[in-house]
Amino acid sequence: MKPLAGRLFVAIALLLLAATACNNDALPPAAGYAAVTGSILDAATSSPIAGAVITIDTVLTATTDAAGKFSIDKVPSGIADYSVQAKGYQPLSATTNIEPGKPFALNLTLAQQPPHE
Repeated sequence: MKPLAGRLFVAIALLLLAATACNNDALPPAAGYAAVTGSILDAATSSPIAGAVITIDTVLTATTDAAGKFSIDKVPSGIADYSVQAKGYQPLSATTNIEPGKPFALNLTLAQQPPHE
């Protein structure tokens, strides 16, 4: 029985060691990330669009406030795909390059959806 208990102890110790290696404190330094901030405006009137949803790389999202502003912290640097959707407006999608450690401004305008006939 004792050899089994010893192996069990070693297995648990290895699992704990592996789990602590996956701790968020082990992530790369903040230089590998950037903050993305900006505003979304109506293309025709330059009025802010409240409630627009900005999605970066399909997992990071933010919603604009009443002033049309948003912010997403800790966006991984590199090539990023983003999309913007708002009720009554044509969706927008594009790709950009996020530089590590540098704030990135994403100020966009959305065109209104054409009326349905």
